[in-house]
Amino acid sequence: MKLIHCADLHLDSKMSANLTKEQAKERKNELLRTFVHMVDYAKQNDVYGILISGDLFDTRTVSATTKNVVKGEIETHPEIQFFYLKGNHDDDSFVSKLDTVPENLHLFSDEWTKYTHNGVTIAGLELSEENLATRYHSLVLSYDEYNVVMLHGQLAGYQTKDRAEIISLDDLAFKNIDYLALGHIHSMQTGTIGTDKRGMYAYPGCLEGRGFDECGEKGFILLDIDEQTQTAEYRFVPIASRTIYELHVDVTGIANSNEAARKIEAAINENQYSNRSLVKIVLTGELDVECEINTEYLAELFTEYFYYLKVVDETTLLIRYQDYEKDESLKGEFVRTVMRSDMTDEQKTEVIRCGILALSGEDF
Repeated sequence: MKLIHCADLHLDSKMSANLTKEQAKERKNELLRTFVHMVDYAKQNDVYGILISGDLFDTRTVSATTKNVVKGEIETHPEIQFFYLKGNHDDDSFVSKLDTVPENLHLFSDEWTKYTHNGVTIAGLELSEENLATRYHSLVLSYDEYNVVMLHGQLAGYQTKDRAEIISLDDLAFKNIDYLALGHIHSMQTGTIGTDKRGMYAYPGCLEGRGFDECGEKGFILLDIDEQTQTAEYRFVPIASRTIYELHVDVTGIANSNEAARKIEAAINENQYSNRSLVKIVLTGELDVECEINTEYLAELFTEYFYYLKVVDETTLLIRYQDYEKDESLKGEFVRTVMRSDMTDEQKTEVIRCGILALSGEDF
């Protein structure tokens, strides 16, 4: 039996953080198309079921187009079973607006729900305050079956920017779980369930990266279960229409934007990213305080290389204060005044940088 494990699709995400209005609209549609491509993959590869471990949608109000596409894909593929467990971004708005729930759409609640087929059990629970005290001891699974458990939340001790329910691997150990299908973390992660050697947990990550905190290949996990031996193999399947990258370029010692451009071009040529990519170039290294760096100019210079590109300056400044001790110019007096102030070293460095750029006639 083959199962696809996906999560955090965030359909209807606005995608407006960095992109133009037109690009945001295009990327929003690409997220939906990637869902369709995943279903096509399932059909072409005889996949029994698709496990959606939460955050199928990004907002509580699902657009008519997204609702109709998702509903249509489910209804036109009755041979594929869809197991949809809601995440912290989901609510009942999608299911409640369906005239009838398709027979191949299997749902979960805040109590354990199980579906069994050919010796494989798929169990799921939507975490809430109400089941906090009972969620672990109420899970009962047969030792003699291959057991998949679906949950959406973050592992205990793992830090995320959003509030989500905590999942305790220690409390799930020795529960006869073979594969713990998780959602909420947007990068692929796998590991063991506490000290239990029987099973594993996995976050598949999101299907499409939406921002520069979601870099790298994105896709789903294909789980291939041998019902006779109750063993399984898994592999990651990349499917995203575009990939997001963060490229660090060391520009230590350069004097100006022209030299930075040559460093950036060399890094781009070395990495050979697709022109469909979204790329953030991060300038690093140590620069002289009088070095001129114009990130807007650099971004414009390479903007046609990729679908989207931005340049960020994270260099540190090398200020040799002794060079200004006896400098009788306005610049020297300015540096000495700042150095005598009560500001922190970091604040002094930034003020001196901005001041020298201003005295040189540059924007900052």
